[in-house]
Amino acid sequence: MGKRLIQQARGKGGPTYRAPSFRYKGKPSYLPHKEKLNAKIIDIIRCAGHSAPLVVLEYSNNIRNLMIAPEGIRVGDVVECGEKTAPENGNMLLLKDVPEGTLIYNIEGQPGDGGKFVRSSGAFARVIAKMKNKIVVQLPSKKQKEFHPNCRATIGMIAGSGRKEKPFLKAGKKFYAMKAKNKLWPSISGTSQNAVDHPFGGSSSNHKGKPTVAPKNAPPGRNVGALHPRRMGRKKK
Repeated sequence: MGKRLIQQARGKGGPTYRAPSFRYKGKPSYLPHKEKLNAKIIDIIRCAGHSAPLVVLEYSNNIRNLMIAPEGIRVGDVVECGEKTAPENGNMLLLKDVPEGTLIYNIEGQPGDGGKFVRSSGAFARVIAKMKNKIVVQLPSKKQKEFHPNCRATIGMIAGSGRKEKPFLKAGKKFYAMKAKNKLWPSISGTSQNAVDHPFGGSSSNHKGKPTVAPKNAPPGRNVGALHPRRMGRKKK
């Protein structure tokens, strides 16, 4: 009997691949309120589940919440959120109120979801074009994506941009850094694994004898590799 592929084992939800969320400080997101509020930054914290530093906000309605820290923020600064807010560093606005060319991050995929896009340290997106029913934003990958005008975003660039410049130097350092988020490391190819662990595995020869294109009727345990072509040959009338 073979074993489940790693991607299958992750999907089962077992403890091996479950993130240690009990160690996380919380989820940085936007408040559900639409009215304009002020928030004072009372602390900057480190969270194992996030590559960027987080700030603790205390709003004018006495609610505390977490937000991803922008570059240049300090304890004691005051930020604003809501409609008709000035597009300044750290303020949280609707995309329809953000001027074109402004740097933004933590963008909502749907209005009210709290932020889904551009959340890692040093990342930023840019508003490219504004239309009546959609806002075009250039993501860090240079891909352009359309968002609803009522989706919220934060002005600025995420702090911690120098994180990738510091080398890990040792494999052990990388291992424990990935273990903090319960990420499997190192990631190896299927041909480097044993035959019991992957359809491409085995050490009988360099050429494994398995095509890299998955068959059209491949079962879930064999559906790995490149996608199969939709059809082939001359099209019959």
